[in-house]
Amino acid sequence: MTLSPILVLGARGKTGRRVTARLDQPFRAASRSGQPRFDLADRDTWAPALAGVGAIYLIPMAETVPGAVVGEFLSAAEEAGARRVVLLSARGPVPGEADPYQEPVEAALRATDLEWTILRPAWFAQNFSEDLFLEPLRSGEVALPTGEGREAFVDAGDIADVAVAALTQEGHAGEIYELSGPEPLSFRTVIEMIAEASGQNIRYTPVETPRFTAMLTAQGVPVEAAEVVAELLGRIRDGAGERVSDGVQRALGREPRPFAEYVKAAAAAGAWTG
Repeated sequence: MTLSPILVLGARGKTGRRVTARLDQPFRAASRSGQPRFDLADRDTWAPALAGVGAIYLIPMAETVPGAVVGEFLSAAEEAGARRVVLLSARGPVPGEADPYQEPVEAALRATDLEWTILRPAWFAQNFSEDLFLEPLRSGEVALPTGEGREAFVDAGDIADVAVAALTQEGHAGEIYELSGPEPLSFRTVIEMIAEASGQNIRYTPVETPRFTAMLTAQGVPVEAAEVVAELLGRIRDGAGERVSDGVQRALGREPRPFAEYVKAAAAAGAWTG
């Protein structure tokens, strides 16, 4: 059992709020919009969040925060007395490698003397019900540059279960867990499943990457961010998401949650009919 409290960053996000819901020991929930306010880009917010913590659930937003800044934060965490960090990273297009955007952060963590565990999840199942794809689903059309590529979507609850185990139990230090669901599914199949479960008429429309990027920028998404999202989705089209990983089984000794189970529960909660 790690020292208390546990600092949970991104505590209002998909995995952060699920981590706090599962912790059975004191924690400090920090986010850019909460109290204590925390922002990796604002060094003045670090010390209040770090005071007295023994472990940290770290979500670095590596696409926008340089790895060197995360390295500074980790040094501050060590100085403040933290001993354990669980990093939410992302799996890359090549098996066994980190997402290129996340690699500098992973390297910064591995260079410390902290007990570290790295989580590299596939795309979250909850992207379909909590943001990102939710509004297109409710509008009746999801247009993406994913073609017929498949992704082994992982449930955010599984990610949180692994994170809590690594934060509070022994035996996870130095481990890199690549996390996925039990089977790869195309976006066409996923949207058909959601349409059937929700009783809604929803269609999937494959589009080319330039058109998708233009669609995002027309909605006000900054060009650089739109290009990153398009690139990540393009990897699915090219087959990078098809592999099924064993991280959930290794960390927890159980199978990951099937996507169909997630769809059934989200539909019952009215996710796509609100």
